[in-house]
Amino acid sequence: MVLELKDSDSKRMLILVRNAKNSKERYTLLSQKALIDLRAYYVQWKPKKFLFEGAKGGIYSTSSVKQIVTKAAKKAKITKIITPHMLRHSFATHVLENSTNLRQIQLLLGHNSSKSTEIHTHVTISSFESVKNPLDL
Repeated sequence: MVLELKDSDSKRMLILVRNAKNSKERYTLLSQKALIDLRAYYVQWKPKKFLFEGAKGGIYSTSSVKQIVTKAAKKAKITKIITPHMLRHSFATHVLENSTNLRQIQLLLGHNSSKSTEIHTHVTISSFESVKNPLDL
């Protein structure tokens, strides 16, 4: 996956993800908070082509991204091993818990099958509190 500067759409609050798994394209959400941070990052580092560039201007390597995620986890005092792909699972779980329907999540994750999406969404027990049993209605 490679993110270029042109892939960020702040008007629609979307990011185009190109060349993801199986060379697919999909859109994912751009948060207001991330947009503020991205703008500050852009002003400071002035990337030329890619949203995140290494010291020599090329794209970040996979290992560099893993190191960033690992350092952030340690800073947050998370003791278990965290990978970039786990962030994808967390995103899916949180938007599901926020009442986003499975089909929308499927599109955001770029899955052909809802079965793949279901693997990424780990529903917590607390999310069941808002679900009403039809027998009680």
